[in-house]
Amino acid sequence: MLDSETKPDNFTFACILRACADNSDLKGLRLVHGGVVVSGLGWDSIVSSALVTAYSKLGLIDEASMVFKWVLETDLVLWNSMISGYGSCGDWDKGLRLFGMMRRMGKNPDGYTVVGLISGLVDPSLLEIGQGIHGFCLKSGFDSNAHVGSVLVSMYSRCKCLDSALRVFESLSQPDLVTWSAIITGFAQSGNTEKFLIFFKKMNMEGKKADTILVTSLLAATAQLAMVGPGSEIHGYVLRHGFELDIMVSSALIDMYSKCGFLRLGIKVFEAMRERNIVSYNSVISGLGLHGLAYEAFEIFNEMLEKEFEPDESTFSALLCACCHAGLVKDGREYFRRMKDEFGISTRIEHYVYLTKLLGMAGELEEAYHLIESLPEPVDSGLWGALLSCCDALGNSELAEIVSHRLLENKSEKIRYRVMLSNIYAGDGRWDEVSKLRDMEGEMRKMPGISWVRGNNSPSLNC
Repeated sequence: MLDSETKPDNFTFACILRACADNSDLKGLRLVHGGVVVSGLGWDSIVSSALVTAYSKLGLIDEASMVFKWVLETDLVLWNSMISGYGSCGDWDKGLRLFGMMRRMGKNPDGYTVVGLISGLVDPSLLEIGQGIHGFCLKSGFDSNAHVGSVLVSMYSRCKCLDSALRVFESLSQPDLVTWSAIITGFAQSGNTEKFLIFFKKMNMEGKKADTILVTSLLAATAQLAMVGPGSEIHGYVLRHGFELDIMVSSALIDMYSKCGFLRLGIKVFEAMRERNIVSYNSVISGLGLHGLAYEAFEIFNEMLEKEFEPDESTFSALLCACCHAGLVKDGREYFRRMKDEFGISTRIEHYVYLTKLLGMAGELEEAYHLIESLPEPVDSGLWGALLSCCDALGNSELAEIVSHRLLENKSEKIRYRVMLSNIYAGDGRWDEVSKLRDMEGEMRKMPGISWVRGNNSPSLNC
């Protein structure tokens, strides 16, 4: 196009920017952005909205914000793009502030504005804010908008407020597949097996066919709650509709069966796969590791390398977890080294947590301590917590005291880890120290432990 001296217009740039975002092509995005500036279309609302959306999709919210601020005359589409960008990147507070600024400037929001606002509310602690936005939707008449209704159902489901999610769902005349998926996944994640299966069947009866995204989400939820009954029902649905050919669905089946204690069924799914990718290999390595079959996990890893699949961060998390469950310190150290030196993979907190647990439970508490100390500040409290739990298990109150002082620097962790340290002192017979801890914190209350045990499809409560 450029060779023929045809100049791209704003729609051309918008299409190219969308393609860059869809393909996670940051280099291409920056090149196109440069072309936009050179062409003089940097002020165009269509191009600016496309730039904001593209940068947001790639997680570069600061760059998106800079584009937004440089536009002199912002229209509703651009405001919505920026608010949605904040939502997709988890900056819900900035999205709300921008929404307030938009209202003060006399810009009237529409359904897409509130969709962008609600999409950022992913934590149950944000329920009250979500309810406030829902109230605004009711006052403004946006509640009749199918897309708004869908994201409200999703928001309430994510915030574990399923009664409200169900009320919104039932108020919609024709819920789409996304809305059905939100309510069904919400019930599944909350452990409400009965309603999850009822609504799944209802959806099919109304002619809405579940897609691979919904099936994968439901399998992940049943895996998290170790519900093999509903998981196997979904497996039946997968087989009836030919979804077993989808790599992500098969990988989710492997994960579900492994976490539900039916490893052999997970391996059968893996062996039946016509095509595999890194996710399916990671799933089976993780499953073998969780069941203490570390050496079998190592064999699958070697097979993966022979097939020329490149391992990623999750691969080594699964391998280190396998070493942790089997107590293989030497192998754990070696995989940690290979991850960094051989494959050039950046370490994540979870890698250090597994290595800390591995060293700690093997009695190498000092090495685990020095490993954490070597990390740049601030050190994640989960690492100190992992080491403290090892001290608790091995009865090392001396190191536990040192570790606890590092943990207690974090106010939000005080009660949780003081209880653990108190238990360590009590086990060591140091009752004066126990009393001091209680005086420092005041009255420490610990909820009695409870667990749900499923048998013959009926749950019973153990205290």
